[in-house]
Amino acid sequence: MKNSRRVKRMSRNRTRITKMNLTSLMDVFTILVFFLLVNSASSEVLDTPKQIKLPESVVESKPRETVVIFISPEQVTVQGQPVALVADILQMEGQDIAPIADRLAALDQNVVGLRTRVVAESQEITILADKLVPFSVIKKVMSTCTSQGYGRISLAVMQKGHQAAQI
Repeated sequence: MKNSRRVKRMSRNRTRITKMNLTSLMDVFTILVFFLLVNSASSEVLDTPKQIKLPESVVESKPRETVVIFISPEQVTVQGQPVALVADILQMEGQDIAPIADRLAALDQNVVGLRTRVVAESQEITILADKLVPFSVIKKVMSTCTSQGYGRISLAVMQKGHQAAQI
């Protein structure tokens, strides 16, 4: 049986169909990788140092990115830098704490990058205080933050489950 020209042409085209074009598949994977990289960069959970035990509460809203102040039973840390001791703050007379005020002023002046600019312009502070710290210390820290122009102050707490809150 003789092969017609049509059969020969169809057989030539069938061999080309078996080759796979990977260009579109690579485009899809590239877009997927970029999407995952962009969305994994935003962190919404504040890491608490081990020496601080936060009070518990039922919280519905997630924390925003702000200037963070840690108050442990021994010392006060602003954005990761220790600035004062709690014992010294208890003995101070006024409501303003000079080392904290100096550190907050330095943070306003040392703005580098878009993320740091957003944090500095928000004029928000999140305070993570150990539950054993006297409220007078927390009050003085809050007063110092307010005097430096930080109008929105949030106190961080550990989030309880809904079942524990109903009991």
